[in-house]
Amino acid sequence: MTIPGIAAGFTDQGATRPDNLIAGEYPRVSRLVTITGGVALPVGAVLGRISANGRYRISTLEAEDGSQTPDAILAEAVDTTAGDRQAVVYFTGEFNELALSLGTGHTLDSVREAFRDRSLFLRKNQPV
Repeated sequence: MTIPGIAAGFTDQGATRPDNLIAGEYPRVSRLVTITGGVALPVGAVLGRISANGRYRISTLEAEDGSQTPDAILAEAVDTTAGDRQAVVYFTGEFNELALSLGTGHTLDSVREAFRDRSLFLRKNQPV
């Protein structure tokens, strides 16, 4: 089958849309962790660590299980609606604050404050 605009013998591989999450060259440390919460989370979701079991969920200010403190940034989209899943998160690095997804109650200022002690730095980069 010939696809308009694609030369013969080549296949359209689709398009990619950069997430614009990375905002600098500060060294990034990432690790595979378990995400819980029963929701689909996008790249750039700000996560907190649940003290009792060490798992991660979207950080919300009203949480009382440890996850209220922003601790990591999700490096890949993950869907936990069917149960806990593993995903890669960033523990250090320089990130575009405009690409973050914040939980209820958090603002960029509250997240920035918590991230400063964790070597997660936020910059205002290009809009996503």
